[in-house]
Amino acid sequence: MKNKKLQNAFTIVELLIVIVVIGILAALVVTTYNGIQQKARDTERKTDINALHAHAEAYEAENGKYPSTAEFNTASFRATNMQGLDNAALQDPKWSSSNASCTVSGAVQLQNSTTPSSGCYGYAATPALCDNAGNGDCAGYTITADLESGGTYYVKQALN
Repeated sequence: MKNKKLQNAFTIVELLIVIVVIGILAALVVTTYNGIQQKARDTERKTDINALHAHAEAYEAENGKYPSTAEFNTASFRATNMQGLDNAALQDPKWSSSNASCTVSGAVQLQNSTTPSSGCYGYAATPALCDNAGNGDCAGYTITADLESGGTYYVKQALN
């Protein structure tokens, strides 16, 4: 009778297969997580744009004109004429303080554009240069957000 010692161990090939499988699963999880984060930020952008749109329409219903870009960007104007509008609604989820294209004196601003820079929202009142004073009343507007997941813009326009 021979005495055989049993060896209970994994071979190198078995270990490599397990490592490859774990790597594939990790890559899938990271890819899925990034896609979910992009969709969540896009949903927040749409919510912000819808809130800005609703407040612009409410302002027009009371005043017969839409706010100009300069008015929309003035905190005291928003506090007086757009009560309940959260100032965070002007801030894109990927905004950073280094994004000078939509920051003035440290405050987040809407860009006067229908194609805003990444990390910014756009609000373009029409006709061009309207200011609800010497240059005439604003009769319309376009609010725009740059979406991450689709490479497109989310746009809301005046109802009139």
